[in-house]
Amino acid sequence: MCGIVGYVGRAKATPILLDGLRRLEYRGYDSAGLTVIERGHLETRKCAGRIAALAKLVRKQPVAGSLGISHTRWATHGGVNDENAHPHFDATGKLALVHNGVIENYQALKDELVRDGDTNFRSETDTEVLAHLIGKLYDDSCASTVDAPGKRARLFDAVRTALRQVIGTYGIALVHADVPDFMIGARRGSPLVLGVGNGENFLASDVSAIVAYTRDAVYLNDFDLVAAGPDKFEISSLAGDITEHPVSKVEFTAEDIRKGDYPHYMLKEICEQPNTVRDAMRGRLNHEECTAKLGGLNMAPPELRDVGRIVLTGCGTALHAARVGEYLIERLANIPTEVDFASEFRHRNMPMTSETLVFAISQSGETADTLGALRESRRKGFRTLGICNNVASTIARENDGGVYMHAGPEIGVAATKSFTSQLVVLALLGLLFGRMRNLSAAEGN
Repeated sequence: MCGIVGYVGRAKATPILLDGLRRLEYRGYDSAGLTVIERGHLETRKCAGRIAALAKLVRKQPVAGSLGISHTRWATHGGVNDENAHPHFDATGKLALVHNGVIENYQALKDELVRDGDTNFRSETDTEVLAHLIGKLYDDSCASTVDAPGKRARLFDAVRTALRQVIGTYGIALVHADVPDFMIGARRGSPLVLGVGNGENFLASDVSAIVAYTRDAVYLNDFDLVAAGPDKFEISSLAGDITEHPVSKVEFTAEDIRKGDYPHYMLKEICEQPNTVRDAMRGRLNHEECTAKLGGLNMAPPELRDVGRIVLTGCGTALHAARVGEYLIERLANIPTEVDFASEFRHRNMPMTSETLVFAISQSGETADTLGALRESRRKGFRTLGICNNVASTIARENDGGVYMHAGPEIGVAATKSFTSQLVVLALLGLLFGRMRNLSAAEGN
C-alpha cells in the first residue's frame, strides 16, 4: 500500500517527512520520494528502493524548507523505477503531487492534454496526468497577474475542478512553488487525515505517521478537500461548500507503535493478545444476568429480539474471523448467520429481509471493499453495524452503530491480536443475542 506524509509549519520538513514514511514502512512499497519547497523552488529527491536509499540520497543532497510532501509507492501504473516514483509534477515543474489510489480515466485525460499541446510527460503513471491537469487549470486561471492570496484560491479551485473530472480513487497531497506556505489534500476512497499542530499542520494517509508530532486529528470524508497553512486550515467539499469537522484525539501514542525490546512487530503483537482480549471484554460482561453489554449497537432490546438473520462481511483476516463468528452466533443465539466476501457483497443481489442485520468487519475501518459493502447495505435500507479497531475510521463514522475492538494499533502485516479481538467481539454478540432468546443463564455463564 502507498503512503503519504505532508508538512507545513516552521520546522525543517525533511526529517519529519522521512520519519513519517518510516512509520508507514510496514505497509510495503517499492519506491519513495519527497519534495520540499526551498527558497521558492521545488527540491525533489526520489528513487526506487527502500526509504533508507532515499535518506542516503537526502544526506548527499540536503533539502531545507518548512513545506513538503512525501510518498511511498506500490506500483499500479508503470514499472518500478526512479521516474515513476512520487512526487510527480505538472508541465511547468512548479507543482508537485503525491497520490494513493487509481485514476481509472487517466488515459482519456492524458489524451485531451496532449491534444491541447501538453506532451511533456516523464513517467508512465496516472498520477502525473492528474498533476498536469491541475497545473494546466491553475496556469490558465493565472494568465493575468495575481497576488499571493489569489494564487492560493486559484490553486484550490484548480484542484477542485480537476477532481470533478476524475473517475477512480484518490488520496492526494500537493504543493506549488507559487504558494510556499500552503498545501492541499483531498480524498475519495483512499484515507487521508489532517494532523493539527501548534503553528504547523500535517497530512498523512495513516495517523500513525504523524502521531509523534500531534495527537489532534481531523479525518477527511470522501470528496473532502483541505487547504492547510502553518496556522490554519479550511475543509470544503468537491461541490465547494465549507464543511465543519471535529478535531479528534488520537487514542494511541507514538510509544504504543514502537517495537520496544521485540525483534519485530508481529512477535510484539502476538504477546499483546492476553491484554487485548481482556480489553475487548472490559466492561462488556454482565455477570448477574450472564449476558453481554454492547451499548454501541444503538439498538433497543425489542429491536435486538426482532433480528431474524445476520450477515457478516469482511475481507482477509476479518473474513476468517467472520467464519468463526458464524458458528458462534448460530450456536449461542440460534440465528441464521451468513458470511459474505465484502468484495462480492455489492455486486450481487443477495436476498435479505427487513429482519436482517449486517455487520461490516474491518480492523482499520478503511478496507475499501468492506466500506463499499457497508454503503450498499445501508443504501438498501438494512441496519448495518461495524466491528472495527479505529474509532475515527470511515466505517466507524458511516455505520448505524457498532463495537470497537480496543486492540490498539496493529503494525504487523499478518494479523494477530486484531483477529483474536474480532473473535471476542463476535462471541459477545452471540452471547447477547442468545440470552435474549433460548440460551440459559447456566450456558451464558
